[in-house]
Amino acid sequence: MRAAVMRDWSLRVDDIAEPVAGAGQVLTKVLACGICGSDLHMLVHGEESRRLSAEMSADQPPSALSPIMFEPHIDTVMGHEFCCEVLDLGPGVSNLKQGDIIVSFPVTFDEQGVHGVGFSNKYPGGYSQRLVVNEMMSIKVPNGLLPELAALTEPLAVGVHAVEKSRIAQGDAALIIGLGPVGLACIAELKMRGIGPIIGADFSPRRRALAEHLGADIVVDPREVPGIEAWRKIDGQKPLVVFEAVGVPGMIEQTMRMAPKDARILIVGACMQEDRIHPMLGIGKELSLQFVLGYSPAEFG
Repeated sequence: MRAAVMRDWSLRVDDIAEPVAGAGQVLTKVLACGICGSDLHMLVHGEESRRLSAEMSADQPPSALSPIMFEPHIDTVMGHEFCCEVLDLGPGVSNLKQGDIIVSFPVTFDEQGVHGVGFSNKYPGGYSQRLVVNEMMSIKVPNGLLPELAALTEPLAVGVHAVEKSRIAQGDAALIIGLGPVGLACIAELKMRGIGPIIGADFSPRRRALAEHLGADIVVDPREVPGIEAWRKIDGQKPLVVFEAVGVPGMIEQTMRMAPKDARILIVGACMQEDRIHPMLGIGKELSLQFVLGYSPAEFG
C-alpha cells in the first residue's frame, strides 16, 4: 500500500507492507486524517523527543501517549487523527463489521505490548491507505457525519482533557492563546460547560472567526489588543485561567509575563524544544502552571 513514510526524519511517499489484523483488531481503510502539529515538530525535533521520552518512561508505568520509542531509521507512518472504514476483522472481533465507519483512540495492543498508532514502527498511522486498530478502542461514527469531521475527534479530546485538567469553574474567565485545532477545541469544551467570558487570541482572522463560531465571547488580534487587556475590559475581577495553545519557545515566558496574579496557566501547546522561563515571574505573581498531555479513553469517547 502507499503511505507517507518518515525515514531518518524525512518524509517520502513509498510502498509499504499492508498491516494484518490480529486478535481483537480490525483492518481499516483510511478515509480522512488530520495533520497534528506534533507530527510537523517530529520531523525537526524528533530525536530530542525520543531521548526525553526514554528518560520519562524509565521511572513510570508504560503509556502509549507519552513514550516515542520508534527507531527513526526504520519506516514510521505518522497520523493519529483519523477516521476509517472497517475492511477486515481479526479473530475475536464481535462488535464491528465490514463497512462500519469508525474513529479510534490511537493505541493498539498486541502480545508485545502497547503501541501508539502513528508513533510506531509496527503500526502505521493515518498517513497510509490502511491501518490496524483494536476493536475495544474504536467508536462507530454516527450516520451522516463526514469523515473529515469525525477525524476531529482526536484534537477535540485534547481540548476536553485540557479543560478538565484546568479545574475551571463557574465564575472563572478563560483566555485561549492560539486558535489552532486544540485551542478551538478548548473553546468548544468551555462553551459546553457554560464558562464565560471566553477570550480567544490569534493573528489569523480565519481562526478568530472560527473561535467566535464555537462560542468565544471576544476574539482579538494580539498585535492590536493583548488578550489580557480584553479580559481586564470585560471583567478583570474574575479569576483567570489561561490556555497556552501555541507551543513554541518563549510562549510560556510570555504568558507568565502578561498573566495577572494568581492566574492558572495550562500549557497545552506541544513545544518539543528546550525553553527558558524566569521563575521569579511565577513566584511573584503566585502563578500555577499545569502541563497537559493527550486525553483519557473516556475523554476521547
